[in-house]
Amino acid sequence: MIKTSDICILMSVGVAFVTTAYLWFQGIDVTTGQDLKQEALFTATWIPSILTFAIYFKIIARKD
Repeated sequence: MIKTSDICILMSVGVAFVTTAYLWFQGIDVTTGQDLKQEALFTATWIPSILTFAIYFKIIARKD
C-alpha cells in the first residue's frame, strides 16, 4: 500500500527532476548571461539524496 509519505517523497523527486531538466535545457539565462547548467547539476544531486533519506527512514520504520 502506498502511504502519503511515499507520495510526498515521489512528488519531491519529480519536482527536483523537472527543475533539473528545465534548467539544463534552458542553457544560458538571457538577461544575466549566467550558465544555468551548473545550477541544473546542483539540483540533480537532490534526487539521489531525497531517495536515500526515504530508504533510510523506511528501514528505520521497519525495525520498530
